[in-house]
Amino acid sequence: MTKTLIRGLMAGAALAMAASPLAAQNMARNPSVGGAPMSANKTIVANASAAPNLTTLVAAVKAAGLVETLSGPGPFTVFAPTNAAFSKLPAGTVDTLVKPENKAQLTSILTYHVVPGRITANDIAKKAKANGGTATYSTVAGGTLSFMKMGKGWGIKDAKGGHAMITTANVMQSNGVVHVIDSVLMP
Repeated sequence: MTKTLIRGLMAGAALAMAASPLAAQNMARNPSVGGAPMSANKTIVANASAAPNLTTLVAAVKAAGLVETLSGPGPFTVFAPTNAAFSKLPAGTVDTLVKPENKAQLTSILTYHVVPGRITANDIAKKAKANGGTATYSTVAGGTLSFMKMGKGWGIKDAKGGHAMITTANVMQSNGVVHVIDSVLMP
């Protein structure tokens, strides 16, 4: 009886995986963020809210009133600074930015981390190869981000000359893709 039950459960699981190749692909390939599993079937905001190392970003997105936008259809590519990235900013910066009177400045900084479309690490690499080693993308805020190979990973240069590294690439979302980064980018 037990062998029959186990075979039945295994057959059911196999059918479910065959019926949903995206779910199977997501389980096998989508990286976790901060130890939390990310689902390609959830939005950018839903996944970020589940990641313990993106709580500062999520709070900032809420303070800027961008939850609805980043939960929308997109697609968006988000370069998501971790809590550690925000902690590199001068003391008190985040507390100041999330105040209602600084909403425009916060929105500008956050939308500088968003590029329209679904841009994977492979897309960045192809564009960089075609352009002498640097890929440039325009952000929703209107600025540009420059990407270049740095060691084994991809570095990002912001408008102020600051640098960030992509630490976790290609976290697929239902409305785009997220690349986790180790510094906050400044327009």
